[in-house]
Amino acid sequence: MQEKDFVSYEYKTVTVKAKDQTRAMDMYEAFGWEVTGVNVSAVEGVTLSLKRDRKQRHKTELNKLERQAEETSQEINDLQKSKTMAASIFAYTFGIVSALLFGGGMSLVMLMQNNIPALAGGIVLGVVGIVFCGLNYIFYKKIAAKKISQVLPVIDQTEEKLAGILERGNDLLKAETI
Repeated sequence: MQEKDFVSYEYKTVTVKAKDQTRAMDMYEAFGWEVTGVNVSAVEGVTLSLKRDRKQRHKTELNKLERQAEETSQEINDLQKSKTMAASIFAYTFGIVSALLFGGGMSLVMLMQNNIPALAGGIVLGVVGIVFCGLNYIFYKKIAAKKISQVLPVIDQTEEKLAGILERGNDLLKAETI
């Protein structure tokens, strides 16, 4: 009878957003994890099932680098969110104020039908509200473009940092096989 080499594995499941699936798979493979399954869920995102050899050399260093890579990946995601966060908050707030101006103008026109100055004021207020609603998109684009130009170099630096961590992890894996 032929003897088989027994390998003991450790297992891990990680849930990531669908857009981050490829990056996560590459990241964990750089630390010796092998993707054994991918489950897609509409609510939670993508769940990756991973395994790796339990008796791996340099396991402590790989775990430390893995935590650094996870933190750096989360930092990249946070930076990506921050590109439009301030612009979105401004757009929502300005849009609400614009809609209130428009609604206030309509209310003045409808409630003060016999009062000519209130009618004219309501029309002007409504037109200002409509113009502000139209300008909101332009303001959003300008604010977002300014923030994107500030954040993109930081994202690039952070992605380079992540690539360096992954290379160090991969080098540790290669060091054990030689």
